[in-house]
Amino acid sequence: MKLLIVSNMAHYLDGRRVLGWGPAVREIDHLAAAFDEVRHLAMLHPGPPPPTALPYQSPRISFVPQEPSGGRGVRAKLGILRRSPGYLKTCLREFLHADVVHLRCPASISLEALLLLGLLKRPKLRWAKYAGNWRPGGREPFSYGLQRRLLEWGIHGGLVTINGEWPKQPAHVRSLHNPCFSEAELQAADKLTRDKQLREPLRLLFAGRLRPSKGAGRALRILGELRDRGRRARLDLAGDGPQARELQELAIRLDLTGSVSFHGWLPADELRSLYRDAHFCLLPSSTEGWPKVLSEAMAFRAVPLAGAVSCIPEILHLRQAGVALQADDVRGFAAQIQKLAQDPAAWRQMADNGQQAAADFTYEVYVARVRQLLRIDRAGQPQPHIGAAGHAPVGSGKTLPEGTVTAFRATPNRVSR
Repeated sequence: MKLLIVSNMAHYLDGRRVLGWGPAVREIDHLAAAFDEVRHLAMLHPGPPPPTALPYQSPRISFVPQEPSGGRGVRAKLGILRRSPGYLKTCLREFLHADVVHLRCPASISLEALLLLGLLKRPKLRWAKYAGNWRPGGREPFSYGLQRRLLEWGIHGGLVTINGEWPKQPAHVRSLHNPCFSEAELQAADKLTRDKQLREPLRLLFAGRLRPSKGAGRALRILGELRDRGRRARLDLAGDGPQARELQELAIRLDLTGSVSFHGWLPADELRSLYRDAHFCLLPSSTEGWPKVLSEAMAFRAVPLAGAVSCIPEILHLRQAGVALQADDVRGFAAQIQKLAQDPAAWRQMADNGQQAAADFTYEVYVARVRQLLRIDRAGQPQPHIGAAGHAPVGSGKTLPEGTVTAFRATPNRVSR
């Protein structure tokens, strides 16, 4: 059974290997266990891969490279239009040979594939994953809102998976947790942190891209507020981005340089060490779906304190595994930390609750759920299946002539044409 993935995920060549964004590469590696072959149609960027990039490990995965487009400004938007015909042509050719198509939204190429599927009969199994906030309360890019509406209407004739559960969710829209570690890794994290205790200096961790919407600046101000309340605390900032220098200057202005460490992007092992030592994971973000950093924090008994956006409040409250607040409520974040610091037993209960809840975010649970949703048996064979809202996918079935698509087969050690 052949799976085609369409996304805007950035890939890079490192010698004969193809590398992509580490968390997504690991997810796709595990997803490949449910299929005979996986082809990933996504973006190939020039230049060396960033530290967060990893090679695919499964020999079942091949990469279908596309020229990247998009970004800020009019010229970047026009670049999407210039490359759209090529994207559509490649998608159409790949659809002919796939048994299942999986769109990762929101993305411009995924939007084009979504519209194209509305006109086609093949493949019959369609699955779109919307990684963003399914019910945003504020402004968002126009294309994000358009993709959500099209997915909610079921224009692609298939399933949609989203983060969290929402009122009036259509039957073809299903909740599916974002995975980020294996069962073995979860057990290892449990073993490492069974004796973790809350003591000063309080260890705070922010892990993610350093940009305003993620809230790293607010994390620094939370650290400053704790200092003003008489609490000894340290903040580790793991990540990089356009705000890095600005944040370093902010730390100097707030006189926090002795209490904060800027690590940049870290290899997985080093990041796990920070999770292991952290008492709290700060993510005062103003826009999210379900960020994997929160699942990873829970696995290591680092209590999440995050912005109250998307499904974050629902999951943290349901499991009593953390606290969600308004992203800009710096004093509220500091007050919650101080409250738990004064009651280590309550902190420990919340940390243990998170460790137990993290079991829902393993790759094994994810793959089993995908098999169930797509009605694929253990042998990789499709079972009788219906499309969105109980109807079979519809369309004209017209396609362009078959052509040749350049692809790279990703293996642990090499990439071949």
